[in-house]
Amino acid sequence: MKRRLAHVLAVWFGCGHVPIAPGTAGTLGAIPLYLLVRPHGRLAVAATALVVTAVGVWAADEVAKQRRMKDPQIVVIDEVAGVFVTWLAAPETTGGLIAGVVLFRIFDQLKPWPACWAERRLPGGWGIVLDDVFAGCWGAVLLSIARAVDWL
Repeated sequence: MKRRLAHVLAVWFGCGHVPIAPGTAGTLGAIPLYLLVRPHGRLAVAATALVVTAVGVWAADEVAKQRRMKDPQIVVIDEVAGVFVTWLAAPETTGGLIAGVVLFRIFDQLKPWPACWAERRLPGGWGIVLDDVFAGCWGAVLLSIARAVDWL
């Protein structure tokens, strides 16, 4: 039962099984949860990011051990955690949601420090998830700048 729950969460209810661009599918798969949480304010978004991160570390670690891989491509709960971090800085608009997705995906691919460090150095689920959380931080920084100069 524990292994099955870890798998379902790690692949974010099937998004990780999309054959092309599972990371993007996982990011897009976070949108329904965000739309449920967003009306309750930034604190609710932050709490969700924290819970998804914590659960994601466990679930990603379990699936990585089951598959005997460092970072299985099917694990996408890390994208969910990361994009939630980016959305912390997003305005509560459709444009903010889309900008968050785009910026997160860019930084998830580029892996600027400390994302690259976390991916290479942290063990198991910690490395799988925290590199995306750090990428999400970069997305949040850019969204904050865009809001400060009134681009969003």
